[in-house]
Amino acid sequence: MRTLLIIVCFAAAAATALQGADATAGKAVYDKSCKSCHGPDGAGNPAIAKMFKVEMRDLKSAGVQAMSDDDLKKIITDGKGKMKPVASVSGVATDNVVAYLRSLK
Repeated sequence: MRTLLIIVCFAAAAATALQGADATAGKAVYDKSCKSCHGPDGAGNPAIAKMFKVEMRDLKSAGVQAMSDDDLKKIITDGKGKMKPVASVSGVATDNVVAYLRSLK
């Protein structure tokens, strides 16, 4: 019974943390730190994709939207492929950017 109570408390804390993310604040961070490469609507900047010789996934795509919040945060903080970590985005700002990305779908 005690184990079940602990699990419920952790689940509630995780849900509260997710609810605390602010998509509006995330858009402001996205506009400052992400938009130059990923474009204003998440579709990607073709000039940047060509320059780095990469295929940039549309952030609104089903594949990206199916990724977990933790996976998206990991890409933001650790980078992926030719994308370097976004050092200017950390902590709560990362949660807010993920909330904004979810609003793009």
